[in-house]
Amino acid sequence: MKTKHFLESADVKAIAAAAEAEALKNNWPVTIAIVDDGGHLLNLQRLDGAAPISSHIAPAKAHTAALGRRESKIYEDVINGGRTSFLSAPEIKGMLEGGVPIMKDGQCIGAVGVSGVKSNEDAQIAKAGIAAIGL
Repeated sequence: MKTKHFLESADVKAIAAAAEAEALKNNWPVTIAIVDDGGHLLNLQRLDGAAPISSHIAPAKAHTAALGRRESKIYEDVINGGRTSFLSAPEIKGMLEGGVPIMKDGQCIGAVGVSGVKSNEDAQIAKAGIAAIGL
C-alpha cells in the first residue's frame, strides 16, 4: 500500500500568504484559489481591486490543474492549436494559463489557480505560492 501526501492547513496558509505577497509586490489585483487533489476548494482570496469574475475563474483554473495533474496552460495551448473539440471535455472549465498543480514525489496533492492579470503573471503568482512549501 502506498502512502499519500496531502495538503495540511499550514501548507494552505503558507501558499496563500506567499501568493498574496507576490501579487501585492507587483500591484496585481487577483483572486487566488487553492484546491486539494480532487479539485475541492480549500482557500479563496480575492484581493482588493480584483474583478468579480476572477473569483469564478481562479477556482476553475485550480480545479483543472488538479484533475489534469498539469498546468492549465496545456489545455489552452491545445485549443489554440486548433483542437477546439477539447472544449467539450467533461469537468474541465478553467482552460486558461494560471492553474498550477502542486506536485510532491510525482503525485499531485492539489493546485493553485490565479486570475486577474495577464495569464503568465497569474501563473507566476501561483508558482510563488507553491514555492513557499518547498515544492
